[in-house]
Amino acid sequence: MTTALLAGTKRSTLWTGPVIDCDVHANVPSIDTLFDYMDPVWVQGTKERGWHGPAAPRLSYPPGAATTAREEWRHEALMPASQLSMLQKDILNPWQVDRAVLNCYYGVDSLRHPDWAAALAASVNDWIIAEWLSKDPRLAASLVIPARDPIAAAAEIDRVGSHPGFVQVMLPVRSERLYGQRIFHPIYEAATRNDLVVGLQWGGTTEDAPSPTGYSSWYAEEYAAETQVYLAQLTSMVFEGVFQKFPTLRVAVMEGGFSWVPMWGWSMNKKWKGLRRETPWVDRLPLDIVRDHVRFSVAPADLGPREHSQRIIEWLGSDDLLMFATDYPHRHDDHIDELLDIVPETMKAKLMSQTAKSWYKL
Repeated sequence: MTTALLAGTKRSTLWTGPVIDCDVHANVPSIDTLFDYMDPVWVQGTKERGWHGPAAPRLSYPPGAATTAREEWRHEALMPASQLSMLQKDILNPWQVDRAVLNCYYGVDSLRHPDWAAALAASVNDWIIAEWLSKDPRLAASLVIPARDPIAAAAEIDRVGSHPGFVQVMLPVRSERLYGQRIFHPIYEAATRNDLVVGLQWGGTTEDAPSPTGYSSWYAEEYAAETQVYLAQLTSMVFEGVFQKFPTLRVAVMEGGFSWVPMWGWSMNKKWKGLRRETPWVDRLPLDIVRDHVRFSVAPADLGPREHSQRIIEWLGSDDLLMFATDYPHRHDDHIDELLDIVPETMKAKLMSQTAKSWYKL
């Protein structure tokens, strides 16, 4: 069976305890959908320019790619995950989800106009409140920000961050600058002020190549290499001292996998031991900082052979790092039954709900 489909298996057969899905998606079906939540001046600007909305979502999630949506979840003439009823039918009901965290990547960060980007983010957040959060109490959500403009982003966090449905601030993992740099501190200050998790999510727009070293030729190449961007952002946040400046900051990594965490952490630990004179504010082993401040969704799980996957779970060194996710409607073909089979008994309930409940304060 795959995690998402529960094919041939009842949820109660697989897991009888509570389930919190920390990563399900909502897609804005068209820019027209947001007009009711947008200042008229931006509605007029959109119509006058014949603008159809940001192109970034189509670049991060090519509409026809198998990874963008499972065939079972595609609907003729409708964008996958664009209506609450789709999410309820495909995930919330069959999985008997207790809570789910809704993420909407609309590519606001790709809009260069600073005022328009802020207005677009606000309209997406108000649409999420009206069309999703207010209609299903099982949902919590990430709020969208104009990530290129940290001051405006902080203002948007303060505008809607106190809404009880918002539990997270979404940061697209690709950016023009590394997220540890102090220019982004207003975002972390606002997130902690509103007691929200900062979620690193697939997507984002840069002026440069979407990889550490250049442009890839193929989407498969870009897709497989995206993990490097997650590593770069987290490494920056650790060594720039973000977690020392914001000691209550909680970060979630979604759609980035987790199998790379032990080796990446060991490498950071080794370099820190030899070079920590450069960053005296990093007051303990980097991997210990990650264990205190970062959690990872299990979609994708990227499981390999059982004995190797089991070793990776042991190397994480904590039962608290992983959170269940389907990443609806994206396709990963992971096997949650195999993952539950290899994690220790003490970890299962935490993986399926307890860690997310604590991290997001649900």
